[in-house]
Amino acid sequence: MPQHEAIFRFSTGHAEQIYRALVPELSDEVNPRSITRCRLEGTTTLVLQVEAEDTAALRAALNMFLRLVNVADEVQGLVKKP
Repeated sequence: MPQHEAIFRFSTGHAEQIYRALVPELSDEVNPRSITRCRLEGTTTLVLQVEAEDTAALRAALNMFLRLVNVADEVQGLVKKP
């Protein structure tokens, strides 16, 4: 039963693209001590929710997913739209 939880809301024009980049990682959870969920609220808000049994598992999951969100956002900034 998860005892620790962190919820992040990211407001960005790239919310949908970042969400699509994270979906494959959500289905391939590697740590059985944590659960990560991601959803869109509207078209500009990405919600990342991590639950974990202990603080070490919470930290590990947050490190991974926050890094993925950051990289996905940076890549969207590099992509030029026609």
